[in-house]
Amino acid sequence: MLDALIVFSFIFAGAGIGFYAPDLLPAESLKQVNSLEGLSSVTGGFGALIGTALGLVTQTSYRRLEKQVRELPADLLLSRAVGLVVGLLIANLMLAPLFLLPIPAEFGFIKPLTAVMGSVLFAVSGMNLADTHGRSLLRIINPNSMESALLAEGTLKPVTAKVVDTSCIIDGRIEGLLDTGFLEGQILVPQFVLQELQQVADAAQDQKRVRGRRGLDVLNRIRTAYPNRVVISGADYDDIPTVDAKLVKLAQELNGMLLTNDYNLNKVASVQEVDVLNINDLTQAIRPNYLPGDLMDLKVIKEGKEPQQGVGYLNDGTMVVVEEGRDYIGDEIAVVVTGSLQTSAGRMIFARPQDAAIPS
Repeated sequence: MLDALIVFSFIFAGAGIGFYAPDLLPAESLKQVNSLEGLSSVTGGFGALIGTALGLVTQTSYRRLEKQVRELPADLLLSRAVGLVVGLLIANLMLAPLFLLPIPAEFGFIKPLTAVMGSVLFAVSGMNLADTHGRSLLRIINPNSMESALLAEGTLKPVTAKVVDTSCIIDGRIEGLLDTGFLEGQILVPQFVLQELQQVADAAQDQKRVRGRRGLDVLNRIRTAYPNRVVISGADYDDIPTVDAKLVKLAQELNGMLLTNDYNLNKVASVQEVDVLNINDLTQAIRPNYLPGDLMDLKVIKEGKEPQQGVGYLNDGTMVVVEEGRDYIGDEIAVVVTGSLQTSAGRMIFARPQDAAIPS
């Protein structure tokens, strides 16, 4: 019913404007078209056609907007509404002195144009700030909520924003972390990181160019999948030359966490007391621990250094040395773990075929 009402409203409005449009023309122009009978009917028909097209576009846009609003979480919707109101209020307060300026009549369009542009700018800025600090805003609005009470007593910790660096985006594992829900809070991609990513994608070296383009693809996918969480931040520091230093500074100002897999950036940020989430450390932490006697399926792909040894690799890259496994090269077999060794190059697991005889 509402869709039909929107379309018919535009049709009637377009037909009415078209029907009465000839009456707005100068008398001299009307004299030139006196031979055309029913001019108002013709313009009214064109107006109805244009109104139909505009009505369909408006109806489609309305339904799309309605769907997006319904899918928004209630806290995000409320925080954005408050940010919009605050932004418009600030815009009106700051633009009020503009109308007191003595602007000549021929430049009278400047005042309404500036008012509209300023209102749009402050409204969008208010909603963006509400997206970044929505939970804090809700705690101010409703200090008696359960979340506020738990935060006040220290039982619940606030969700901090995550500042993402270039290496983390190129790596691509951030997409899996978001898909599985292990990464919470707002994901901020600074504008200078996006610029560095574009420079890598435009590099002359083929390998760097491929990595940069893969990072741009990953960023586009996560922005499409999580438009309310992945935000491009315009924050920049012209007085700081390096991207790593800018990332640390931004994380400090936001009291957020730095998401990276860069070892050196991790150390620098830790020295400056910035919380860091290192994806490589996470990968090491969740790597399965195999104990002697555990079974696993392994494809033996090459010979080992010692006679009769075969070598295979787990999905995470861990090398498995299979005693008496040379005869199984190219086959996937069940092996029994006999031990493990941690080296500077990583972890190494020793095993033997399950059906091999246990040495006495």
